[in-house]
Amino acid sequence: MPKELLIQVSPEIAANNALLKEHIAKMISVPVSEIAHVTILKRSIDARQKAIKVNLKMLIFFEGETVEALKTELPDYKNVSNATEVIVVGAGPAGLFAALQLIELGLKPIVIERGKDVRGRRRDLKAINLEYIVNEDSNYCFGEGGAGTYSDGKLYTRSKKRGDVDRILNLFVAFGASPDILIEAHPHIGTNKLPKIIEDIREKIIEFGGKVLFDKRLTDIILKNNEVQGIVTNTGETITASKIILATGHSARDIFELLDRKKIFIEAKPFALGVRAEHPQELIDKIQYSCDYRGEYLPPAAYSIVKQVNGRGMYSFCMCPGGVIAPCATSPGEVVTNGWSPSKRDQATANSGIVVELKLEDFKPFAKFGALAGMEFQKSIEQKSWHLAGQTQKVPAQRMVDFTQSKTSSDIPKTSYVPGTTPVEMGQVFPGFLTQIMREGFSEFGKSVRGYLTNDAILHAPESRTSSPVRIPRDVVTYEHVQIKGLYPCGEGAGYAGGIISAAIDGEKCALKCAETIKK
Repeated sequence: MPKELLIQVSPEIAANNALLKEHIAKMISVPVSEIAHVTILKRSIDARQKAIKVNLKMLIFFEGETVEALKTELPDYKNVSNATEVIVVGAGPAGLFAALQLIELGLKPIVIERGKDVRGRRRDLKAINLEYIVNEDSNYCFGEGGAGTYSDGKLYTRSKKRGDVDRILNLFVAFGASPDILIEAHPHIGTNKLPKIIEDIREKIIEFGGKVLFDKRLTDIILKNNEVQGIVTNTGETITASKIILATGHSARDIFELLDRKKIFIEAKPFALGVRAEHPQELIDKIQYSCDYRGEYLPPAAYSIVKQVNGRGMYSFCMCPGGVIAPCATSPGEVVTNGWSPSKRDQATANSGIVVELKLEDFKPFAKFGALAGMEFQKSIEQKSWHLAGQTQKVPAQRMVDFTQSKTSSDIPKTSYVPGTTPVEMGQVFPGFLTQIMREGFSEFGKSVRGYLTNDAILHAPESRTSSPVRIPRDVVTYEHVQIKGLYPCGEGAGYAGGIISAAIDGEKCALKCAETIKK
């Protein structure tokens, strides 16, 4: 029978099947000819020592044994054209996976998406990058696939408690993602490949009787006696249903304002905010791999840093090796940064959000906005950054060491952020307490990660959309809103997820809970 092995090998051996078989044969004392096939189950890099190793978990098949291929199949979907309808608001990962789960459960999803399909979004992304035009319904945050479609496609989550991660990964593979995402410790699809996968998910939803409607923005929720009756869209259309899965993402400020206006209970939620730091990828490779050149067998290096500064966590967020920084504003008069990597992670720079955890007490200057205080705090920094950088889509920028020394950088080299940068002393962008924490934090980063604190690194402001500034509370058992029957707050926008995988899992959970009440 196949033999399972856990081994450490050099990057060269890990990348070469013939060398790997020879290494295994020596380890288990068998002729290499007896090893018929090696299936890699898990792969990760251990760069803690100077001699970098690759950890491999594998199955060894010997001569005469049947090689068992990894199966990734879609569920047995049935046509739901005439089934009970459930409205799904938002076609990000939470909404799309909720829709797939509804079909699997015999219910008909009606997905409405304020933005355009993946192809249509590209024109609007070009417009924000080159012409500084922000389409409020179609941008890096809004449109088919949500924020992840054109802003990286990372597929790992820190919390395994959220649900069945492997199920989501297998579904992605069944829709066309590389099987490598089932193996890698930090799976990543890439912004260049994710759009086609999202298209295929949409086509599957439609094939089995669901609907996906683009350019449809939720403008009102129809209620009777605190129970959902349906929705109204920006086109004046009314769609009736007794169940709504609200999966609108963390940047849908108009949805938070709608709920607040209708006195549907929401609450302010702490989030994290800071800058996006860009280094030369070669420098990050040198730091992480302790070598001048990483060679052809190692991927571009990533990093993760966490520090406690003045009682606050300051940490790297959404680190993108071999990637670029993108303009992610969702309204005119603001600037927002995020990062992404293509599947090969082959760009010359590495970037990461470097953010500080905020507390509810930080939002006191915006207390008059009630549950929207955090959102208004966030908005104020984005708008101030827009003004300071020249009122286009250029962003405030500063060299990292200059920032720690409160010096405006005399020059900013061209970075991967296409709209461009304006030299600004970041103390003008952020509240004093936040500026001080970041200055001390970067100095601490430099002490523990030698070479990280350098003027070759450029800070771009702000990194402000790390998570939702609002939580839409729901019952811990039924997942229904605590006040409105038939409303299921879902995913990142509701405060229950943080990334593609966790959002997809939450979408499935909400669909399951919704189906339970329908089928009673």
